Amino acid sequence: MSFRSESFHLAGETLQKAFARHGMEACYCATAEEAREKVLSMIPEGASVTWGGSESMVEAGVIQAVSQGNFEVIDRKTAKNPEEARALYGKMVCADYFLTSTNAFTKDGMLVNIDGASNRVACIAHGPAHVIVLASMDKMCADVEDAVKRIRTLASPPNAVRVGAQTPCAKTGICGDCLSTDCICCQILVTRYSRVPGRIKVVLCGEKLGF
Repeated sequence: MSFRSESFHLAGETLQKAFARHGMEACYCATAEEAREKVLSMIPEGASVTWGGSESMVEAGVIQAVSQGNFEVIDRKTAKNPEEARALYGKMVCADYFLTSTNAFTKDGMLVNIDGASNRVACIAHGPAHVIVLASMDKMCADVEDAVKRIRTLASPPNAVRVGAQTPCAKTGICGDCLSTDCICCQILVTRYSRVPGRIKVVLCGEKLGF
């Protein structure tokens, strides 16, 4: 085990206690493969499953596995028009499981997310019965202020490029603190505490995933 791996393992154990104080359950997996299997083990067959735009879940192979598994999959990308999209969103917020990553998390156990359309932060805050968060250890930040800086510096620009947003950061790679109609930094959600025991589960991963 490398010094980096050992450090992440120790931090993972510490973070489990930190998240528990904030009403969330956490576990640590050294690799993306282990993280994928852990996430899948949390979802019973036949459950309704949906997700936000999560590169971490995609890169770990979770979305592909769920899509091919014995689950009721609710995929917003299958909507052919705004009416279908709205109907699907109604199903998303009532899903058994919502899969997502987090843009950042603090060392004392809080999740920090910034969103554009805000369906992702809405479902983290309220709606789906269970929320499973997959986050690589490089998203750990000192506090909420540090987390917001990380997101706007390192996560939002590549996300803007990913979704084809017409924003300054999609053209320069650097946050322009814009008020563009394409802005993907419209809502900031700090998940400080979960009042529903066991609703939010955080799977920490030692390998880099997402932005």
